Order: sequence, then C-alpha cells, then structure tokens
Amino acid sequence: MMKFLMMMMFLIPMCFMKNMFWMVQMMLFIMMFMFMNLSVSFNLFSNVSYMMSCDIMSYGLILLSIWISILMIMASENVLKVNFYVSFFMFNIIFLLIMLYLTFSVMNMFMFYLFFEGSLIPTLMLIIGWGYQPERIKAGMYLLFYTLFVSLPLLMGIFYNFYQMNSMMIYFLKFMNLNMYMLYFSMIMAFLVKMPMYFVHLWLPKAHVEAPVSGSMILAGIMLKLGGYGLLRLMIFLQQVNLKLNYISIVISLVGGFYISLKCFCQVDIKSLIAYSSVAHMSLVISGVMIMNYWGFLGSYLMMIGHGLCSSGMFCLANISYERLHSRSLYINKGMMNFMPSMSLWWFLLMSSNMAAPPSLNLMGEISLINSLMSWSWLSMIMLMLISFFSAGYSLYLYSYIQHGKYYSGVYSYYTGVSREYLMLMLHWLPLNLMVIKIDYSMIWF
Repeated sequence: MMKFLMMMMFLIPMCFMKNMFWMVQMMLFIMMFMFMNLSVSFNLFSNVSYMMSCDIMSYGLILLSIWISILMIMASENVLKVNFYVSFFMFNIIFLLIMLYLTFSVMNMFMFYLFFEGSLIPTLMLIIGWGYQPERIKAGMYLLFYTLFVSLPLLMGIFYNFYQMNSMMIYFLKFMNLNMYMLYFSMIMAFLVKMPMYFVHLWLPKAHVEAPVSGSMILAGIMLKLGGYGLLRLMIFLQQVNLKLNYISIVISLVGGFYISLKCFCQVDIKSLIAYSSVAHMSLVISGVMIMNYWGFLGSYLMMIGHGLCSSGMFCLANISYERLHSRSLYINKGMMNFMPSMSLWWFLLMSSNMAAPPSLNLMGEISLINSLMSWSWLSMIMLMLISFFSAGYSLYLYSYIQHGKYYSGVYSYYTGVSREYLMLMLHWLPLNLMVIKIDYSMIWF
C-alpha cells in the first residue's frame, strides 16, 4: 500500500513543472491499473502494514477515488486553457487524492479521523479558488462549519475508545461492544453530516452549486462516501445501541429522502437538482447501513460506488452545457437535442443509471437495499415506493426539460462536443454498467 502513496507523493513536484497537465493524468492512469492488479482478500485485510491495509471495502473506494481524480483532470481543461493557476490546481487534486487514499486505507482510528477531516481542506480550496460565483465563500463556510461542528465529538469518542481498549486499531473494534448512548451519537453524527442525512444536508447543495466541475465531481463521487465508509467500519462495536436507536435515523432518512425527491421538482438550476438527487440517494445508503444486516451493508456499498460514478458523470454533463452557455438554468438550456444530439444520448444514459435502470450498479444496490429495508419493516415499503418513483420522475423531468422544448435564440453560438468530453462520459458510464457482470466481487464478502 505504501508504494502507491509514494507514487502519489512523487507526482506533486510534477504538478509544478511546465506542460505537465496531461502527464499527471497519464501517471494516475498507470497507477490505477497497477492498483487494479493488487491481490485483495475477500474477507480479510490484505497488504497489511503497521499503518495501512486494504480489504474489499477500502479497495473499491480507493479505486473509485483514483478514477474520479483522473476524470476531474479530464473535465477541467478550461483551467488549463485560461491558465488559471494550473500547477496549484493539480497539486490540490493530488493532495486531495492522497488524503482520500489514506482515509480509506489506514488502520489506526486517530489517523482515520485526521485524514477524514483533512480531505476537507483541499475541497474547500477547490471551491473558493476555482468556483464561479461570489457566494462560494459562504458555501465554503457552510461546508466547514457543518463538518467541524460534529468533528470534535468524533475525536472525543475515538479517545474514549482508546481509553477503554488500549488500542486504536480498527481491526480490534470487533472485540468491543459498548452500550453507551452518548458515545454512539458522538461517533455517528460526523458521518451522518458527511453523508449527508436529511436535516444536516444544507451544506451540500450550496457547495455543489458554487464549486467548479472538479469540486462537484469529487464532492459527489468521494466525499459523500467517506461518511458511509466510516459508518460501515464503526458500526461493528456500536451494534447494541444501534439496534435500539436505528429507527430514528432510518425514519428521518426515508421521510427526508421522499421530501428531497419532491424538492428536486422545484429546482431551476441543473447542478442544484443533481445535488439534491444525491441527498435522496444517500438517504437509502444510511438506512441500509443502520439496519445492520448483510443485504443492507452490501447494498449501501454498491450504491455508494454506483452513485459516485453516476453523479460525477451528471456533473460533467452539466458543466459541458455550462461551458457553452454560461448558465445552469433549466430555462436557458432547453432544446439541446437540436444542437448536440449525441450529447443527448449521454444525458439519457446517465439519467437512466441515476434512476436505477438496468444494467447499472445503482439497480443492484437499490434492489439489495429494498430487500434489507423490507426485512426490517414492511412499512418502509411505502416510503421506498415513493422515493423510487420520484427518483425516476425527477430524472425524466431534468432530461426532458433540457433536451426538448423551444431553444433560446442565444444558443446559436453553441459548438458541439469534443472527443475529450465524450471519452470522459464514456469512462463514467462504462464501469458503472460493466461492473455488474462481476457483481460477485461486491456481493460476496464473507
């Protein structure tokens, strides 16, 4: 695991050399394929060192992080074109990738906390440095304070665990079972805000709307998954309390997911709509983890990976329109099918994955999540039906609103897609729909 960390660290000087924008991306591609060949044990931690190790859960999320970082560089050609602090931008992405890589692979709980919170800084820099509107400072503040408010209780919880257990290794958590309400809430809130759960979700649409395309991609692709990863890791010793209190988070998530789905129909900003749809999807993931059965865990893991690719692709599409029209309004982006019919196909493919159509990973994740929620309580079916129905509803609403209709006359200065953009969309869509063929890698763990 250390060799990949070293490789990423040696990419940092390369960021500051001249004309190395695409070279860094190529090196990340090479690293991606090297990491793919890593031998990972299904049910145990493999490649273990004192500091880092990797099991199937870390492995999938690290692969996703590297992949999204490659695509972020590909989507941000505009930064290179106008030469807007390119070296610092590249450094930011590599630094963020190192933080995420360490978050997913460290074995020490304190180290996990450190990198979990540390990944906030480069994200904040991306939003404030390369965002579009003056409100980005406010969005950055929202992001910072929502996260920091719940971060101290998590740290205290980790130190209390150390006091009880005399070890901080994540692997040894399975020998503990603490029946303490305060500890449960202090440990869990940080992850629920990061997910984000309904009621603490307000920072997400704000941050997405103000962030540049790379910021949106990493936020939707990886940052929301940090919360899910933390929950999946720490649920193991909070089982006793969780069985008593899990209905709170599940009810909030399901009702909130339904309400957010309705809110998607009220949006006039493309990015805002995609951001709210992320909250609706992640509410299912929270429910799946909280139920603590096998299907729920696997479903939430799959949903996280599927959603990471799908949501990131949709932000790419929104950015492609934005770069041409300089507006994210649904009204101005109408009638796009007349100008870019081939791009309409990609809108359709990614929208269909977003509403969990086969053969996407989202479908597999949603099936197992519905399975686990039904086994917990049949009443959850009512909310699940509504969430699934409306998720298809707002996906179709967004697609039909943008692609059809009477176009705005200022669109005549539009230029069609370039091969880089089509390649970027294909690299989102292909893994999302091809990984279903080898679904056993994600579905059979133990």
